[in-house]
Amino acid sequence: DYRQITNLISRMDWLSGINNELPLALALEKLMEIEVPPRAQYLRVALAEMNRILNHLMFFQSFSAELGAITPTFYAFREREDIQYAMESVTGGRMHFGYFRPGGLKEDVPKGFIAMALAAVRKVIQRLPDYEDLLTGNEIFKQRTINVGVLDKEVAYSYGVSGPIGRGSSIEMDVRRDEPYLVYDQFDFDVCSGRHGDCFDRFWVLLHEVVESAKIVEQALAGLPPGPIMGKVPRVVEAPKGEVYVRTENPLGELGFYLVSDGGRRPYRIKIRTPSFSNVSALPHALQNTLVADMIAILG
Repeated sequence: DYRQITNLISRMDWLSGINNELPLALALEKLMEIEVPPRAQYLRVALAEMNRILNHLMFFQSFSAELGAITPTFYAFREREDIQYAMESVTGGRMHFGYFRPGGLKEDVPKGFIAMALAAVRKVIQRLPDYEDLLTGNEIFKQRTINVGVLDKEVAYSYGVSGPIGRGSSIEMDVRRDEPYLVYDQFDFDVCSGRHGDCFDRFWVLLHEVVESAKIVEQALAGLPPGPIMGKVPRVVEAPKGEVYVRTENPLGELGFYLVSDGGRRPYRIKIRTPSFSNVSALPHALQNTLVADMIAILG
């Protein structure tokens, strides 16, 4: 049923569990006309952005290791564990959180979570120069990524490439800003983009998105309102007959849920528009005129 699906969709991308849960909840709330309390909306934003940081830091360590740099792995996991510990204290899970519910959240955050989360994201902001010093100024790293795997803006746009990959090709689209959901329109953050569409620009965008996400978490937790974390939801969740489409800014790009209801306790149909399908489809263009050794950087 609608409540149980949450634990399935978090597994679409093991590094984006909370972000995968969000559009399903939004789609059902839109169809059932459920009003989500402000406190739940602020906490959803904070947790989604913390999960985005976890996703991007894992990319940072794996991409670096694939290109031969082992030290960034230790840096990334140091920050990941601080944020991971804060999220575990709230949800009880490490990867598959199962925390968002139709109408709000499973439960409120425990005592000490806000201080723990703020300390973790502030460390990320403080230590970004260390990350940049490790790689973006490294001559070997630049040789492996600059002008490698160039994806032109027009090609990326025609394939529906989104997220950091699209923004690396100068497609300045971010659903959080362009079609705000939850309370994103109340926060101040920048949308980072590159100009050349190569591996270096994509890496630069991802790295700086971490800081923007940390800023959002700070704002969301600093302005967290009191009140309930669950809206008025019937004991038996039955969506009225109809259909709805909702999209959110997943760590990998636009994640869309097309939900069709026949009026029962289970969805008649769910069609999921994942960001990776479109992003990976553009690979033949990014791989043109490159060396076999470049595939590691391009795929990474």
